[in-house]
Amino acid sequence: MKLLRLVPAKTSYRFMRWRVLSFPASAIIAVAAVLMFVMVGLNYGIDFKGGSLIEIRSKQGPADLSQVRATLGSLQLGDVQVQEFGEPEEVLIRIEHQGEAEDSQQEVITKVRGALSDAYEFRRTEVVGPRVSGELANKGLLAVGLSLVMILFYIWFRFEWQFAVGAIITTFNDILFTIGFFSLFQIDFSLSSIAAVLTIIGYSLNDTVVVYDRIRENLRRYKKMKLEDLLDLSINETLSRTTMTSVTTLLALLALYFFGGEVIQSFVLAMIIGVVVGTYSSIFLAAPLLILLGLRTSVFSGEDKDGTEDKDSGKATA
Repeated sequence: MKLLRLVPAKTSYRFMRWRVLSFPASAIIAVAAVLMFVMVGLNYGIDFKGGSLIEIRSKQGPADLSQVRATLGSLQLGDVQVQEFGEPEEVLIRIEHQGEAEDSQQEVITKVRGALSDAYEFRRTEVVGPRVSGELANKGLLAVGLSLVMILFYIWFRFEWQFAVGAIITTFNDILFTIGFFSLFQIDFSLSSIAAVLTIIGYSLNDTVVVYDRIRENLRRYKKMKLEDLLDLSINETLSRTTMTSVTTLLALLALYFFGGEVIQSFVLAMIIGVVVGTYSSIFLAAPLLILLGLRTSVFSGEDKDGTEDKDSGKATA
């Protein structure tokens, strides 16, 4: 077990001292992510823009991407993206939406088949109309927004308003960082990316609630301890669990990223970024925010939110 343990069972790191760096650094990254989203935007996939997606495989040897681009360019289909997809023999083609006619996208696929069927095997074709893509985008944003609102109300009911606001700020920071990463590197943003963002929200929130729950326990136990010392103690007590959970998750995600194929790479990459940022924020943002929001060590005196009597009142430890 000692070989597997990433951090000692008992640590005494002073995490609260780092808030003078973590707060401005997180704020700068969040502002930069918003600016990237506004000025550069996301590389929306077929799910959101509408159009056709075609996956082909060369029948003989590696695919010649330049020849495929030249062939499709002669068909005058508008914006066409051609890229290697996994193995050298596989190619992914994205073609922009062709018009409002119902059969316009099917005509595109027919033209592409006629031009490439001799040298390439067609493995997958997908068509998404602009109306459907608009509905998918709106529902994706609605899902993210509703999840944040429900998180706010749940934690407010379960803990105190400082914990609820801290959890929302922390989670929102994770979302902004992930969106900024997608915008900076122009990674394809599709419905699977929305699913990844929702998964990141759940993962980050789970980490944050674990830390907050330990803080609440210690607030009942140590009535006279300084808040900064209490927060440091709580994070140190959950540090081993946080790091082990994150590293275990990352190992599985890295295996999926390198061996799971191109289809799920954008989803897995978003998850990897989200896990790293979520671990950072649960340690360096979630707890320090409670100081900024004015949490008092006496907030849990008396009876807690579950109706359980505080048996430790009067037994404070400095």
